[in-house]
Parts: sequence; structure tokens; C-alpha cells
Amino acid sequence: MSVATGVMTRDRVVSAAEERRVIVASSVGTVFEWYDFYLYAILAPFFAGLFFPPGNQTAALLGAFGAYAAGFLIRPFGALIFGRIGDLVGRKYTFLVTIVVMGVSTVLVGFMPTYASLGFAAPIILVALRLAQGLALGGEYGGAATYVAEHAPDNKRGYATSWIQTTATLGMLMALVVIGICRYGMDARAFASWGWRIPFWFSIPLLLMSIYIRLKLNESPLFRRMKAQGKGSTTPLKDSFLRYPNNKYVALALLGATAGQGVVWYTGQFYALFFILIYLKLDFIPTYTLIGLSLLLGTPFFLVFGALSDRIGRKKIILAGCIIAALTYFPLFKGLTHFINPDLEAYQQRTPIEVAATDCNFHIFIGPWSRQTACDRAKDFLGKAGLSFTSVAALPGKDMVTKIGRTTIEGWDQAKYAEALRATGYPPKADTSKVNWVAAEIILVILVIYVTMVYGPIAAFLVELFPTKIRYTSMSLPYHIGNGWFGGMLPLLATALVAWSGNIYYGLWYPIWVSIMTFVIGTFMVRETRHVRIHTEH
Repeated sequence: MSVATGVMTRDRVVSAAEERRVIVASSVGTVFEWYDFYLYAILAPFFAGLFFPPGNQTAALLGAFGAYAAGFLIRPFGALIFGRIGDLVGRKYTFLVTIVVMGVSTVLVGFMPTYASLGFAAPIILVALRLAQGLALGGEYGGAATYVAEHAPDNKRGYATSWIQTTATLGMLMALVVIGICRYGMDARAFASWGWRIPFWFSIPLLLMSIYIRLKLNESPLFRRMKAQGKGSTTPLKDSFLRYPNNKYVALALLGATAGQGVVWYTGQFYALFFILIYLKLDFIPTYTLIGLSLLLGTPFFLVFGALSDRIGRKKIILAGCIIAALTYFPLFKGLTHFINPDLEAYQQRTPIEVAATDCNFHIFIGPWSRQTACDRAKDFLGKAGLSFTSVAALPGKDMVTKIGRTTIEGWDQAKYAEALRATGYPPKADTSKVNWVAAEIILVILVIYVTMVYGPIAAFLVELFPTKIRYTSMSLPYHIGNGWFGGMLPLLATALVAWSGNIYYGLWYPIWVSIMTFVIGTFMVRETRHVRIHTEH
């Protein structure tokens, strides 16, 4: 049957109109899930002061990013749970369940008491809800991608599934818009008191609409044919991960594709957002505007690279995005500093900073067990100021000595540090009159285009790598380890690396090395999948 009128499966014809309905219905629900998941991600720096102990800004920020990361760390387990159900029961009903779990968890965040009310119980409850969100998202993506792919023609699968790939970025854009409207429309005190809850409450009508849409869908024709012929797997977990060669393909999909894709995705969107807010000191409204516009301009390229992958292959586009990103991250992020906060750049050039100390720690997960030394507090202060500094050996008989320009400070005293910065002309905020908006936006769009290169073809690649009977399970795990662990841990690890190293760009080494690893493994060990015809599987 011609592509113009539809795709012929062995038991029925999927018309072009039905294919469009499937894409729209799947994408709308998935946008909602990403919106829910990324509300917390965008508000993580803000939530640091709401749900985590006061007294150390970097510690609170790492705690907030730890809760943020928890939702990502649990995603592979959601992939195992819901992937198995999806291969046993069906694609439609599985991702109907995931959207309910995600929606309810998000709405409950909007009713959460803060640390001031509950103490340490508040972050514990918050982490529990983030875990529920992560479990749901672990089952959502694989179901939506598989469902769309199994309705699409073999020669247009990259383009069809690239619509699903736009949903994460559109969900983030939607979250930015809703949060930005709330923050712009009320004063800072009102937003901190109760206004932050509104974006989470907004999930209620979105959840009801998404459930209604998904209830109208039919099951995937390939899954129905497989079940009718009795060819389904009764042990999808065992068949996916304990049988050769499928377990080899799972490992290669992770290390040779989704790990690099994950870090490029989160660097180009979330880490760029946090970098501008936290280190470059640009206010949230212009930051949201810059990031939101870059997402809007970059999103069509998901479809461009998805369609291009139908012509030249998935693998080469994904790997090209990884290696180009790895080679250009440092100049691009230094360019953001130059164009967004030139005063900070100039201050760093004329004001060398040295920290000579003992007892400095590398912190990742922050909690009641964490011990904050004088060195940790000093590095926290300087890092939060967006300042790079040099760590040197401790001076004899001195626990800590910090030099800011010509000013020497012994020990930790926040007032003395703040006064030294003022005396040396430190700019506490980016001057919007000096921001080169066009140049900064171009850099952010380039970062998003890298995202579209690695992410646009990935769904089609994963679907084609595995057979129908275990597709949901097999593709979900490497995807969610790559995105949930390698990618989701990026803000947390990058923040910890910056605080430890004293260099605001040092966190970029993490996505760079992961991207290079993926490029090497993908180049030499991963096969191209574009020519796989899933509609003729036996």
C-alpha cells in the first residue's frame, strides 16, 4: 500500500488519518507527562530554599538537585515494571496507567508542606513523589514511542516518532511559560508563599484531558497480531536481558547511543538554564525568555533530523551530535558568559581568587549526614557567586586562607567575603543593558540543535533494534538509564564538580566524556537500523 494512504500490516490497514490521530494523541499525553516531570526540574534552585535546610546555599541546592535526580534514578525501574506489562498486556493500557500515576504525583506536589512546616519530613515526602513520577515516566516514553512506531510506515518511522521526541522539549517549554507567567504576575513573596503551587495545580485539567484522549485509542496493530498468533513473550524481562544477542543490543543501545544522547539533551536545555541563572546571575524572566525562545526555534529540528534519519540513517546523526557537542561545549558556555554577563567575565580576569585550605570535601548527595567544613562553606559562597577560583595547598599553621584580589581572609566569615567582593567591584547581577541578546540566543539555539540531532532519531533507532514481543521492555531500559542516570544526574554532578574544582565550567567535563564514550562505542560496535522492516516480522 502507498505511504500516502497508509501502512499495511498483516491483519489490517492503518490509514494515514489514523496514523495522524495516533501521533497527536500519544504526543499530547506525553507532553503533559514531561510538563509534570520538569516543573520540579525548573524550580529546583527555587525549591532549595523551600524544602531543604537553610544555612548553606550550595548544600540546599545539591539537596534540591538530589531530589531532582531521584526522579531520574528510578526511571529504569519504571521501565522494567511497565515495559514488562506493556509487552504482556498491551501498549495502550500501560501508558494509560503511567499518565495517571504521573498526574496524581504532580498534583500532590502542589499541596506539599514546606521544610518550615514539617522539617526533614518535607524533603522525604518530596523525594517519594519524585520517585513516583520517575516510575511513571519510565513506563511512558517506551509505550508512546513503541505505539507510534508500530503504526508508522517502515520508510517514515524516523519522522513519525520524531513527533514524540518533540514532547520533552515542548513539555519543558510549557512548564517555563506557566512558571514564568506565575512569577511575572505576582510579587516574589506571594510566589514563594503559595504561587509556586499553581503550575502543579494546573496539571489537574491537563490530566483529565490526557486520560480522555488516551481512552479513545486502539491497541497497536502489531501487538494485536502478535497476540492473536500466540507469538508474544511470556518472560519479557528474561528474554530482553538474559538471552543473547538481545542483551548485547541492550548494552550497546545504552553505551553507544542513549548515554551520550542523554547528557547532550540535559546539557543543552537544563544545564544551560541553571548555568545562566546560578552562575551568570541573569534574572529568571529574561533567562526563561532566552531558553524558551531557543526551545521554540529549535523544536522543528526534531522533525528535520527524524525525517533525515529515514534517508541517511539514525546512527550517524546521533553520533555526529554527540561528538560536535563534546568538541564545542567549552567555547559555547564561555560565550554565554561573555555575552550575558561581560562584567563578571571582566571581574574574573582582573581579580584572581585563591583558596588555600585543608579538610575540603566533595559533596554529591546532601543530607543530615553531611559535614560542612569552613572550606566547603567558602567554596559554596564563591561558587554561588559564579566565581572561578584556584585551590592551592594549605599554608603552614592555617586551616584556610582565601585571597580575593589583594585582600586576604583567614578562616570562614561570610561578611568578610561579601565585603571583599564589594571592594573589588564584583557585579552581583548581570546588567541587562549589557547583554548581547542575539548572540546569547544563537548559542542557546545551537545547543538545542545538538539536542535535536541526538534525540530526534533515537526512538526509531531503539524500536528497530528489538523485536515486537519484547520491544517495550528492551528499549525502555537503555533509554531510561541513558536519560535518567547519565542525563538526569548531570545537574547534580556538574554542580558538585564546579563546587569541588572552583571552576564554573568544570561541570562540562561530565557530558563531554560521556559523549565521547558514546561516539567511540557507537561508531565501532553499533549497527545501523534504518533498513529494519518491523511490519514484516515473523
